Amino acid sequence: MQDIFDAKILCKHCNIEMQPSEVLKGGFRLRAIKCPQCSEKIIHPTDLYKFESFNNLKQKTYNVKLRVVGNSHAISIPKEIIDFINDMNKSMSSHMNDMVKLCLEDFGRVSLSFNPEEKKW
Repeated sequence: MQDIFDAKILCKHCNIEMQPSEVLKGGFRLRAIKCPQCSEKIIHPTDLYKFESFNNLKQKTYNVKLRVVGNSHAISIPKEIIDFINDMNKSMSSHMNDMVKLCLEDFGRVSLSFNPEEKKW
């Protein structure tokens, strides 16, 4: 299947061919095209959808149970969060056990990182 951004797209204001570009928004790198004359931008619809999905998940609060498993404690991570992470990084599911890092940030605050190579502890 071809991508819509592979086609020649003309600016509706200037009638000039738009050039590939990127937009950084909330930590996301979104594909876009930009008019070199008037700076009009169009963000790729798939990237915009993923960004909006992330914002919807980010606004939710989940109540999860803390369980005892052997000598450790465990929580369950909601499926919609794991599905979103897997959609963002297709190869993650095969390396999930190796990639999750846990950090005690502050009293009463623990963080999980699914991309530890991107975040420096």
